[in-house]
Amino acid sequence: MLEFLTDDLRDGLRAASQRKRRRASRMHVVLDDAAFPVLRLWETGMAVEASRLTHLRGLVDIYDGPHHVGRCLIVASSLEDGELLCEFKTFQTVGDRAPVDFERSGPEISGYLTHA
Repeated sequence: MLEFLTDDLRDGLRAASQRKRRRASRMHVVLDDAAFPVLRLWETGMAVEASRLTHLRGLVDIYDGPHHVGRCLIVASSLEDGELLCEFKTFQTVGDRAPVDFERSGPEISGYLTHA
């Protein structure tokens, strides 16, 4: 259906859909001191708006609003339909508590010695 529209109208529709996706997403990538909105995020990669960033590679942090979601190592990026598609080598989630080196068995405290 888009092939029957003029080029100007088709470009305007694409730009409007990108603005809508950018506003709907609270996710953003932080590289050094700059933040870039994430348009889409999937298990092995993400899409960022290509007009603001033409190449991305290295270790970056991903935030959902003010909450730090994770850190990922981007190894490849390519431009496609106005989006910069980035592929992750690793994605490490960030927890809200420090990791522990023991198993938590429930609400009761276990492992203490009893009085003899």
